[in-house]
Amino acid sequence: MTFKPVYIVDGARTPFLKARNAPGPFAASDLATVAGRALLARQPFSAEQIDEVILGCASPSPDEVNIGRVAALRMGCGNTVPGWTVMRNCASGMQALDSAIANIQSGRSSLVLAGGVDALSRAPLLFSDAMVRWLSGWYAAKTFGQKLAAIRKFKLGYLAPVIGIVKGLTDPVVGLMMGQTAENLAWRFNISREEMDAFSVRSHQRVAAAQDAGHFAKELVPLVEEKGAVHAADDGLRRDSSLPNLAKLKPFFDRKYGKVTPGNSSQVTDGATWLVLASEEAVKQHGLQPIGVISDSQWAGLAPEQMGLGPVHAATPILQRHGLALNDLDAWEINEAFAAQVMGCIRAWDDEAYCREQLGLEGVMGKLDESKLNIDGGAIAQGHPVGASGARIVLHLLHILHRTGGKKGIASICIGGGQGGAMLVEAL
Repeated sequence: MTFKPVYIVDGARTPFLKARNAPGPFAASDLATVAGRALLARQPFSAEQIDEVILGCASPSPDEVNIGRVAALRMGCGNTVPGWTVMRNCASGMQALDSAIANIQSGRSSLVLAGGVDALSRAPLLFSDAMVRWLSGWYAAKTFGQKLAAIRKFKLGYLAPVIGIVKGLTDPVVGLMMGQTAENLAWRFNISREEMDAFSVRSHQRVAAAQDAGHFAKELVPLVEEKGAVHAADDGLRRDSSLPNLAKLKPFFDRKYGKVTPGNSSQVTDGATWLVLASEEAVKQHGLQPIGVISDSQWAGLAPEQMGLGPVHAATPILQRHGLALNDLDAWEINEAFAAQVMGCIRAWDDEAYCREQLGLEGVMGKLDESKLNIDGGAIAQGHPVGASGARIVLHLLHILHRTGGKKGIASICIGGGQGGAMLVEAL
């Protein structure tokens, strides 16, 4: 397999804003537009010179279904620049990057704006099927008698809303919420509640340290509400996160026997991320100065009830193709959907039976050096706007490599439905 490298020219994202049991201040297209406009404004080419805009989104609102096109127009790309939307659940943003890579490598595009977005705080509340059927009967009723008969059939229970985000985060094949799949990994690899909570505390501590050191400054574009409130940083961070505090939280997905809590899970969040990707020809044409390349990518499938191990199945073939061991890389980003999920990946690579039976290896991959993993924390502290996270970890991985003097890293993400995605990134 030959993989023609695709250049990363630049990238930007919004702060990730934690959902607080109400619609957030920004629609998904607002988030994408703010980050995209700022990113395009600092490029030597005009927005109209982009070949296409590709945006990943797992939960677009009904009035922004093809949100890629909506964002392209709002960012000023013009009527002639195509914009389209991709969806691969948690990896939608990474899928947008991979779709851009495919079109650049085929010669169909040369300069692409690709990324991801979600405003999960605005996930809809839906009518139940029973309520929809009742309404259908009500609107079909013509006479007073028919309407009276319909009223008599009405039950208050019909008004109970269906929570859209809960349905979206429930696997339709195996009937498990994503947090229940994390419970499966905790059981499979004997991961304790205390270990999960300690991982989560570390994520908050690393994000806090990175914020204090300004490590997110290059990628962030502040958000300003209509009334003037400014959001300049990821706001899900808990600087007081500690083992005693997390120990107070009750399991959410398996209330009787579980270990996965809101404290050791990623947060429901709003946010957007964009990257500018270019071919070698576009780099020369526009005099661009790329900051890195995506030199390989991989998608993998596995059992939906074990979906959190997707990074293991996606990243391993990349390592094999390039003759790399786990710790030959300078940095890793594995999206923190759940503490148990990331810890499960680490243990799977170091489990001989798993490596032999599930990955077809002759022995273990080894023990991943956690000092190279999520150096600046991750989604447990920053949040996981599902459509944006796959693009965010690629962008931030590249910034980490530049800051630390590293050369190569892998960004990988688990995907609801039983998949994994990974990208090999090299700094220039």
